[in-house]
Amino acid sequence: MSTLSNSPYHHGNLRQTIIEVALKILAREGASGLSLRDLARVVGVSPAAPYRHFDSRAALLEALAVTGFQRFAAAMQEVVSSNPPDPLVAMGKTYVLFALDNANLFRLMFSPDLKKDGRPGLKMAADAAFETLRSAVGGDGQMNRIKALSAWAKVHGLAVLILDGQIAIRAGEDMEALIAEIIDSL
Repeated sequence: MSTLSNSPYHHGNLRQTIIEVALKILAREGASGLSLRDLARVVGVSPAAPYRHFDSRAALLEALAVTGFQRFAAAMQEVVSSNPPDPLVAMGKTYVLFALDNANLFRLMFSPDLKKDGRPGLKMAADAAFETLRSAVGGDGQMNRIKALSAWAKVHGLAVLILDGQIAIRAGEDMEALIAEIIDSL
């Protein structure tokens, strides 16, 4: 790993810099490749500096998951804002493609190790992402919730099956077309 600077005070927003660098490492190496000490070295600050923003590795992972949910919700909202013919199908495709393009972040966001109880920021970010889906389903009350949960379960399952290699992509097969076909049939 190389340092970005030798000066420990060059960052206007050290917290955000650490998150952005950590997201790159997460994408490459997974969550096991993340440590606050290594991040400090890469960013070019003292080993203690990251602890001013993250009291533990778990706090860093939570911040990464929150960032993931925020980016995910923004992608979903962008799809809805484009007024697609079938918002649920468009959101489903976006969901699966987000998972495939951000596999390690996606896995972290839904990791059973990051329980949302006791983590209000994480719960709020996850709930906001779900609310985007729920609003696209339309209606209100329990039926709206059930429809949203059903749509979520289907696309989440599809994303995980593809990520885990359980759905083989055949030679010459267009992954996006296959995803769209599967989602259209839901």
